[in-house]
Parts: sequence; structure tokens; C-alpha cells
Amino acid sequence: MSEQEEISDMKKKVLATGLRVGTNVKTKFMKPFITDASPEGIYMINLDITVDRIQTAAKFINQFEPKKVIVCSGRKIVTRAIEKFSELTNTTIMVGRFMPGTLTNPSLSYYTEPSLIVISDPQVDQQAIIEATNAGIPVIGVSNTDNITSEIDLVIPANNRGRKAIATVYWLLARQILVEKGELKENEEPKFQIEDFETKIVEVEEEIKDQNYKSNY
Repeated sequence: MSEQEEISDMKKKVLATGLRVGTNVKTKFMKPFITDASPEGIYMINLDITVDRIQTAAKFINQFEPKKVIVCSGRKIVTRAIEKFSELTNTTIMVGRFMPGTLTNPSLSYYTEPSLIVISDPQVDQQAIIEATNAGIPVIGVSNTDNITSEIDLVIPANNRGRKAIATVYWLLARQILVEKGELKENEEPKFQIEDFETKIVEVEEEIKDQNYKSNY
């Protein structure tokens, strides 16, 4: 198989996950990453830019000691993806609510001083962004068409709401990090698959039930 055919196959695999399917809202920050809109008014993300940003992010992440890179998310739908990502890249994960003072209050027992933060949704992970900005820590953010990214240093435009889509983002990023390190060849099929990064439906249902419960109190 030629390199062009391999790229084409990869694109087909990625497109099938809904990675480029955005929302019906477009912010001025995300406008440069959008190609067009579907007949239903859903804005579509430029896949070529997404892939290019993932390659840039992998190079950037590899500049730091892995354990000093925190990958966080306040959404259960992303938990499996960042757990698998961390397992393959030796980065640090932080799931659930981002506790105030984590990056800014040295007197707290859970205070930490990372070199880089990776977040999965600028809206959900806003506290992490605020604290990283105040502490002078760069932020990489997976961002959808409706996100505000003024405090994100490196935007990875992608569907960050779908189970398979967000799994694909972290799958591609982990794969590229290993390629950059020379631990995986560019045309080599990795042992790990997108499905390994995907949060199962039962876990998503639990998150929805939990959110509904909290909204009633």
C-alpha cells in the first residue's frame, strides 16, 4: 500500500467517528477551523487542520517531562480516553471536578506545578484554564465550533462531545507522540485502537443520570 493510500484509509477511519462534526453555533475563535455547514446547520471542522494541530501538539508535548503534563477533563465521557492516553504516554491525568487552587495555592495538599495542561472542553474545563493562565502554564485544548478559546495556547479543533470522536482525538495524539519519539513507525499499525479509548455507553448513561439528579437539587 502506498503512503497516499495509507493516508486516505486513515482519513476514512477518522471521518467515520464524527471527528469533524461540530455544533450549530460558530464562535469567532473557531471560525478559521470551519469549512462549511451541513443542510441541518451543523458546522463542519476542517479535518486537515485538525490533523496538523495534533501533529503540532505531539511535538509540543514531547518537549516536556511526561509526568509534568496534566491531561484533565470534568466529563466522564472523556475519562476512558485520557486514561488510555496516559497509559501510553506516561502523562498525568486529572478527572472529575478541577479543584480550585490546584495550580495556584501552594498551601493545599493537592497543589501541583505542571509544565503543560491539556483540556478536553474549554467550557467544562474552564477552572483549569483560568488557573493555568494565572500560573503561566500553557494550555492545549480540544475545542468544538461553539467554544471560546481566547485563553487556549494551542487549539485542536474537533468534536469534543461525541464518545467516539473524543476517543479518536486522543488516539491520534497518543499515536503521533509515539511516532515523534520513534517508538512507533509512521506507517505502522498501533496495537491500540480507537475502541480502546472509547468510553462505554453504560458509563455515559451513568453520567447523564448523575447530571439529572444534581439538576433536581
